[in-house]
Amino acid sequence: MPDLLGSFEYTWPFYACALAAYLLGSIPFGLVFTRLAGLGDVRKIGSGSIGATNVLRTGNKLIALATLICDAGKGAAAVLIAARYGPDMAVIAAACSLLGHCFPVWLKFKGGKGVATAFGTLIALSPAVAALAGLTWLAMAVLFRYSSLSALTACLAAPSYMEWLVDRQHAELAAFMAVLIFIRHHANIRRLLKGEESKINLSKKKPAA
Repeated sequence: MPDLLGSFEYTWPFYACALAAYLLGSIPFGLVFTRLAGLGDVRKIGSGSIGATNVLRTGNKLIALATLICDAGKGAAAVLIAARYGPDMAVIAAACSLLGHCFPVWLKFKGGKGVATAFGTLIALSPAVAALAGLTWLAMAVLFRYSSLSALTACLAAPSYMEWLVDRQHAELAAFMAVLIFIRHHANIRRLLKGEESKINLSKKKPAA
């Protein structure tokens, strides 16, 4: 990783990369899609997040899927574009796209929880690591049926997968992303500790009104 406190003549491309990745990550697809679909402001329902899980609470599965794909896609796109200019650029883009999603300037820095965007960056950085993280999520979801717990466990495991399959720099990036996602899931963690977190509903029956 370059010395970002060095000469601006040398460091400006890295700052430009960081800003571009942040702005790309800050596109609030969940909010845009729900408004275009006439579903109102997704920030006023459920957890108030702009992510796919909260969008699903509108009852529109297609919009939630589109949000999931686009949130992951913007993270992957930021990394793939930046990677053309070197691995350090890719790492910076991954971190900053996630920061953009979690703290978008357009929404007074109140964004999503970052899981889909982080997963998108993992796909672009290392498909093998992304696959292992996805399998970790799936295993935890099957065993415990908590989406948040599954995501947090996958995030915890990702740095080890990166260290094993890629290198220390990418492991440090994965650790940074895990810390950020844990911060964004503080309310979920409290509910998990209290036994109040909602589980994944595997039944096709709708809950009684």
